[in-house]
Amino acid sequence: MRLRDFPLHESSGLASGRQAAVAITVVDTGHGADLPGLPNSPVWSNAAALLLTRRSQSLRNHPGQWAFPGGRLDAGETVIECALRELNEEVGLSLPTNSVLGQLDDFVTRSGFVITPVVVWAGETRSLAPNPDEVASVHRIPLTEFVRGDAPMLEASPHSEHPVLRMPVGEDHIAAPTAALIYQFREVCLLDRLTRVAHFEQPEFAWR
Repeated sequence: MRLRDFPLHESSGLASGRQAAVAITVVDTGHGADLPGLPNSPVWSNAAALLLTRRSQSLRNHPGQWAFPGGRLDAGETVIECALRELNEEVGLSLPTNSVLGQLDDFVTRSGFVITPVVVWAGETRSLAPNPDEVASVHRIPLTEFVRGDAPMLEASPHSEHPVLRMPVGEDHIAAPTAALIYQFREVCLLDRLTRVAHFEQPEFAWR
């Protein structure tokens, strides 16, 4: 499904200052990913990847967890401006607004944030400069990793009728909310499915 045709579900009503945006950044991992017209195609090259970080162990909230570059909106900032700013601040990647391919559904976290995922195309992106205050490491995860047969991983929750969602990566896993954003990206952009993820539960450590 082309992102421009995706019928967004947006959330509203939370207090000011509880809005955030993340950059779901698609990058080239090898020859063949940066093909003409690729970002507008429902079929992505096997050489493309998502850019994810491991959060610094010095951070107060969720140290060491998998995450997309992102954060709270500044006053007067749009979600696109925020996602691109955070991408630059966290990993040193500066992209123009025409790199934005579209948005996915807002995701409301247990900690009370509304996260807007902004999908961007970054091409080769050979040089990155992670901010050590926020980022322990940066990883290019091939898109093929997210269509594995064991993805998604669903686990019953004692707190909700909906399962906790995780996405496997290597021998590790990524937990919601990041996993929910990855899963919807996979469903909409890779598998051409109109799939909603707002109902999925998050593990208890993500509630804070």
